[in-house]
Order: sequence, then C-alpha cells, then structure tokens
Amino acid sequence: MEDSPTWRRCAVCPEPPGEILRPVSLPVKTLTGPGPSNCSDRVLRSLGQQVLGHLHPEICQLMDDIKAGLRYAFQTRNRLTLALSTSGHGGMEACLDNLLEPGETALIAKCGIWGERAADMADRIGANIKFLETACGVPFDLVALDEALEKHRPAVVYGALLIVDAVVSLGGDPFFMDAWQVDAAYAGSQKVLGAPAGITPVSFGPRAERKISRRTTRPAYYWDVRILGDYWNCFGASRRVYHHTISATLVYGLRTALMQLAEEGLPASWARHAATAARFREGLRDLGLQCYVEDPRYQLSTVIPIKLPPGIDSDILIARAMEKYKIEISRGLGPTVGKILRVGLMGVNAQTSTVDRVLSALQDGLQHALKAKV
Repeated sequence: MEDSPTWRRCAVCPEPPGEILRPVSLPVKTLTGPGPSNCSDRVLRSLGQQVLGHLHPEICQLMDDIKAGLRYAFQTRNRLTLALSTSGHGGMEACLDNLLEPGETALIAKCGIWGERAADMADRIGANIKFLETACGVPFDLVALDEALEKHRPAVVYGALLIVDAVVSLGGDPFFMDAWQVDAAYAGSQKVLGAPAGITPVSFGPRAERKISRRTTRPAYYWDVRILGDYWNCFGASRRVYHHTISATLVYGLRTALMQLAEEGLPASWARHAATAARFREGLRDLGLQCYVEDPRYQLSTVIPIKLPPGIDSDILIARAMEKYKIEISRGLGPTVGKILRVGLMGVNAQTSTVDRVLSALQDGLQHALKAKV
C-alpha cells in the first residue's frame, strides 16, 4: 500500500457523470431577440480554425486588423480602440472603471435597466451618482440635461443613447463617434456584427485617454486600458505587453464579422437594417400591434420594442414562437417587464425572409395566448 500512487490511497473516484458523456446535438434557431443574433456561415467556419497563441504573429496581425475594422465601425480615428475579452456588460464596466475615480460625480441618464446597471457599477467604484431620468420610450429633455450638467458638474456622463430597453447597435444604426464628440463607447460583438459574444469592442477618444492617464487609482487590473492598449499595440510601442490570454477563436470570429461589414459598407448596412425595420413595423400595424417607441425619430432599426396587448401573457407567446418556429422573441427588462416584447433584426437576420417568419410567429403566438387565456 505504501508504494501505491497517491491517488490510489485517496477516496475511490466516482464514475464520470452521465450527462457529460452524452454527445451534444443543438437545434437550429433564429435568434431575433435583442442579442445574440445568428452568426453567418463565414463567421462560424472561422471559429473552427486551429487555435494559436495569444502573442503569435498571426494573432497580433489579426488584432491590428480588428482595430482598423472597429475604427471604421465606430467612425473614429481613436488610437485606443480595441476589443475586450468580455461581454457587453464588461465593456460598460471598463468604460466607467477607467473614467471614474472614487468621489467623482457620475451623471447617469436612466430610462431602463442599463442606466440602473451603470449606476450599480459606478456605485461600486465609489462615485457620487446623480440621475437624469425619463420615462421609457420618451426622449431625454435636452434642457434638463444642460441644467443637470451645470448643477452637478459630473466627471462622467453615461448616456448610452438610450430611449428604451435597446441601444444603438454598431453597424446597424448610424453612429459617428468623432463627429458626435463621444469620448468613450462600447458595443456588443454579438448583435449587428454577428460575431460570438465574449469579445467586446471599446473605443476611447483623446479627452478620455488624457483623463485615464491622470488617474490616481486603479481598482481593476483586468479593465485597465493602459495595459490593454499596450497588449493591442494602440500606442505604437516596439513590442506588445502581455495582459491576458485572449481567445484566438473569438479573434477569428470578430475579424471575419468586421470584414463582412466592410465588404457591405456602413451606408449599405444602415440602409438594409432601416428597410428591414420599416417592413417589420408595417407588418406589426397589420397585426394590430404598436411600437413601444411611438415617435419615428427615436425608433431604432435594430431592436424594436412592441407594446404587449392587454391580456396577453408574454411567456406563452414567447414559448410558442420558440417551440413551434424555433424563433427567439424576448421579454422586456427592468421597468418594461410585462409591458413589451423585443424583436431584434440584426446582422444576417436583417432581411425580408426573417421579418416574414417573425411576423408569422407573432401572429400565431398572439392567437395561442388568447386561446390559453380562455
């Protein structure tokens, strides 16, 4: 017994769990919620390529390509433009964490769950939080914004271009970071771009970069864009500095998705998404449904919130769409729970055939929900 390996002298290993031994077989679904959206076949094929090291020259070149593609997508010349190994929430937190210090004031434009979460993140940093609030579906009062800026003198204003549980989606709705003088922005890779979730574009302008360089506290190493900027070679250094082990496959996916966006061109992508949304809104009117954001000036092309008709159980409708049609329709979040449905028509799903299938699923789901109520 003394000569037995250590593992033999320990407790007997249990049998492997049966569930992990089962082969995986996944259904094909049409992802028309607020994200993720479906990846194109080209993006999916890129994910199957051989994994390379996080500092191999091929990966470094792809990272440089991604920086160029993201500058095009954001419409910016910002040198500190890169992708974080995280979801969109990580992008939100990275922006706040790099720009806010404890005790500074953050003015949060809040009309839904994203403003609430931004406030939660700012509070964890130790910021002094002030709110500019509006009802969901109603644009912010610019006079009230000016008054809040004069009164609070915030170090950071979080706006997210929000009017309801949706945000401007990179490549689907027009966004001009430099022309609009946006100092910091983040985006989800899994929406219009059609890359997998988990690699989030961010961009910091010159004013934001100067503020970052003056910071005295660094609460989170992982979000420190000074070090990340060295890893992504944003500052023109002679060599890259290791920050973390980036996922090679996510790099492949994002690079391919940006290539597709560049091939189509931003104006064509914006036009395609606008035409898709217009057809969908017309179909909603034919079904007797209403957009939650009533003013066409403030309606996005990518994620369209729909007023939930009285007496309709959203859970029944959503389950019907998934079970019968394999189509994803989403609920509201935060203050819009039980009030809206959300449909996203982004990336490869921004096309006529998808619109028609979603409308059919909505019509059937409404009828099914009414029968279930009876």
